[in-house]
Amino acid sequence: MSRIKEFKLPDLGEGLTEGEILKWLVQPGEEVKVNQPIVEVETAKAAVEVPSPYAGVVTRLFHEEGTTVDVGQPIIAFDTDPGAEGADPEPADVQPAPAAGVTDGRESLEAVDGTPSVPSLPDGPDDDIYAESGAKIGEVGPGGRTATLVGYGPKSVVAKRRARKDDGVVAQAAVQPGQAGAATPPPARVSAAAVGAAVVARDAPVLAKPPVRKLAKDLGVDLGSLTGTGPGGVIVRADVERAGANGAAAAAPAFTAPVRRADGRREERIPVKGVRKLTAEAMVSSAFTAPHVTEFLTVDVTPMMELRGQVAALPDFADVKVSPLLFVAKALVNAVRRHPGMNSTWDDAAQEIVVKHYVNLGIAAATPRGLVVPNVKDADQLSLVELAQALQQLTDVAKEGRTQPADMQGGTITITNVGVFGVDSGTPIINPGESAILCFGAVRDMPWVHEGAVAVRKVTQLSLSFDHRVIDGQLGSEFLADVGRQLAAPAALLAWS
Repeated sequence: MSRIKEFKLPDLGEGLTEGEILKWLVQPGEEVKVNQPIVEVETAKAAVEVPSPYAGVVTRLFHEEGTTVDVGQPIIAFDTDPGAEGADPEPADVQPAPAAGVTDGRESLEAVDGTPSVPSLPDGPDDDIYAESGAKIGEVGPGGRTATLVGYGPKSVVAKRRARKDDGVVAQAAVQPGQAGAATPPPARVSAAAVGAAVVARDAPVLAKPPVRKLAKDLGVDLGSLTGTGPGGVIVRADVERAGANGAAAAAPAFTAPVRRADGRREERIPVKGVRKLTAEAMVSSAFTAPHVTEFLTVDVTPMMELRGQVAALPDFADVKVSPLLFVAKALVNAVRRHPGMNSTWDDAAQEIVVKHYVNLGIAAATPRGLVVPNVKDADQLSLVELAQALQQLTDVAKEGRTQPADMQGGTITITNVGVFGVDSGTPIINPGESAILCFGAVRDMPWVHEGAVAVRKVTQLSLSFDHRVIDGQLGSEFLADVGRQLAAPAALLAWS
């Protein structure tokens, strides 16, 4: 049996047919372990890191970064027994693939037969048992073997996530432009000591909580240059603040005037794919399926902003961001308890309205790859501090482009915060599978009649879009007014927390 194993792109979601290779995390000649992330792939739902099903040395990368690959096509090959001599460098039943044309300006390869198939599992007498066990990636299945994306690894392997390479590292492609279809000879074997030293140097993790990472990003501090003073070497807030005070604060980006392209082109075409393509399809479907109604409410949130400062000073909230969105989210969850019909969906096939007695609170987040709406599971069961922690983790992961497909499934009602962009209001489109979305605008100093006199107050505007098949005008109006009352009088908000 050949020691060369090919790994074909698996279905990374529910019925996905293709994925784009965003970044290779390994290169030919590099030694990898079972479950070690080897490539970052963007699908129509999210960008995910794909773990290796084999342990060995990488011999070939079939596609360049930026290439869209069909599910079932080979993407990488491994030498699972690099110490052996005399074995063929390529598997006997695999031929070099012909060029398939140009995708995004780069050449790609396709499988000869074009037939999607599942990669072979590591050899062993228990493979059939493991394939049917249903254990999740990283969990230990029967016999003590660790589950991978496409099977189970050796019993002795412990799954370990490693740090990503620097963005400046470019993966080596198996085929160079103009040489499509040419077989690439295997790279020269490197010593185990050299590979081990490189992996150890790259694998050193940076230990810091998400709030500390956010602070470091805001101050322009490189966490990798710090020595943590917390338990076990964890980098704490004081470490980051100390580095920032020593002159590590990042300068504000300078304004860059628009310039014309060097090639003289006045237009540019951007391929619509991945998350952006799925979002576009979902928004069109929602806008032309659910009859949208939008209502508006202007609220004096001065008491809420005062409460925000008081809550932020509490010890329990020392490591989390206390933003106005936190109180809007809590007010919405409380209002859903009193108006459960808002947390419903329309089942067209059964001609039924499904009322959900749990709240998976979606938060619309803009990311470099497009709009995503991850949700906080069972948000109605969380305390104020737990909700603050969940919101911060959700937004941090989304901004980093690490939101997983499971985090975006099962939402029941959504908030979109356009206030962070300085926008007062909008008419948002309902997230598919839900019946309502609340838009939270900017909080501004405005003249307001307060206690019989005009005063400068903190004022915001809320807008609520809802599916008129499920929610009538009375229910939608009462719900929006309920949210507004809680923000104007936070005692009511806390009474339900």
